[in-house]
Amino acid sequence: MGKTVITYGTFDCFHYGHYNLLKRAAALGDRLIVGVSSDKMCREKGKVPFFDEAYRSQIVSDLVFVDQVILEESMEQKVEDARRFGASCFVLGSDYRDVFPKMKEYAELLALGCEVVFLERTPDISSSQIKRKLAEENELKKR
Repeated sequence: MGKTVITYGTFDCFHYGHYNLLKRAAALGDRLIVGVSSDKMCREKGKVPFFDEAYRSQIVSDLVFVDQVILEESMEQKVEDARRFGASCFVLGSDYRDVFPKMKEYAELLALGCEVVFLERTPDISSSQIKRKLAEENELKKR
């Protein structure tokens, strides 16, 4: 079957940073599975996505280098998904480099034989940055 890579994200206000991360993740194996955070999970984490889970999932699914999209309903799901799909590589953005190794999921993934790879974020772009800039521009128009 080849090497399966798995990664997760909200992928709200999809931008070239998301594209770059997913394309680089796909290059690490033969099959890329992407978990898109559900609306419910986002709310539980205190996030309010601009686009709903169906829209975010469709955008990710339409990328030619993404083989499968699943819905991420909880943080605990990651290890079970890696096991279920036979993932040998788990990808996160570099912003998790200091945080993730302290989480129990990190040790559990390694115990499964799943390599954890941190890919550098694309500089100068994030969904939060896009939302902030839009809010600022909207505020300026009101004045």
